Amino acid sequence: MKAVEIVRPGGPEVLVLTDRPTPAPGPGEVLIKVAAAGINRPDVFQRAGNYPPPPGASDLPGLEVAGEIVGGDPAAGGFVMGDRVCALVAGGGYAEYCVAPAVQCLPVPEGLTDVEAAGLPETYFTVWSNVFDRGRLSPGEALLVHGGASGIGTTAIQLAVALGHPVYTTVGSDERVKAVEALGATAGINYRTQDFVERIKALTDGKGVDVILDMVAGDYIERDLKCLADDGRIVIIALLGGPKGTVDFNQVLRRRLTITGSTLRPRPVSFKGQIAQALRDKVWPLLAAGKIRPVVHATFPLAQASDAHALMESGDHIGKIVLTVN
Repeated sequence: MKAVEIVRPGGPEVLVLTDRPTPAPGPGEVLIKVAAAGINRPDVFQRAGNYPPPPGASDLPGLEVAGEIVGGDPAAGGFVMGDRVCALVAGGGYAEYCVAPAVQCLPVPEGLTDVEAAGLPETYFTVWSNVFDRGRLSPGEALLVHGGASGIGTTAIQLAVALGHPVYTTVGSDERVKAVEALGATAGINYRTQDFVERIKALTDGKGVDVILDMVAGDYIERDLKCLADDGRIVIIALLGGPKGTVDFNQVLRRRLTITGSTLRPRPVSFKGQIAQALRDKVWPLLAAGKIRPVVHATFPLAQASDAHALMESGDHIGKIVLTVN
């Protein structure tokens, strides 16, 4: 099969199309003929040598795919051979064929293309696990999303809004403010020209938000604490601003605040299978009904994965970047 491999740690140019043996599914796994594969920030970190795949995972990049089940044990996930699915994988997505645990597969929602479906798993698994499970966003509570124009951000905005929550988000331009507000955000905040702490205080009449989905960390954490309502929760999912920050623990104690975080890739299949089931029950009907929809900014052929990575690193995209596989 054709696949994109990382020939050495480095920039986008180290992504090279090559020939690899087609992988063989093991017990409880399926072989997917890939039609499209989503690109995510962890792929960029892996390419740069900063995010090695977990033990046993493919060394090929790619954490989400969509396509057709052509081998393995589809019954383990409630599927049959030939079903169109999208899947969360621990690696190997940038290829013509990919192995996935059957319980980490979900049916392609009615009305969505394979390209759109390929942009679902990594973002929806991440948002559901962190905002609703770990962050415990509850009825009537407000959410602040940093990086609202990213794949994670556009997913979190749409999903929280569809479930009845006010959502605020930080973005890097006025154009992106308009884009996230068009997706349903109560307000987009241009962090380059506005103080997001002051804006959140003004927008919430001084109360603050209940949950913050933070992919920046670093010096954002000190400001996040000031944005939280009493009993509020910060959930960290990436460290784009660095791994260290200042925490006023007096605020944490006095206002009963929570700072937590997680990474999804190394978690066991059973854990991811539980998230898949929750998504199938609670979120997939919203996708099928057209109430939420993945935002695809651009597509690239598999052989142009390096160009796709260059676009992601430029920060000029809104939503998902997807590779198409012929």
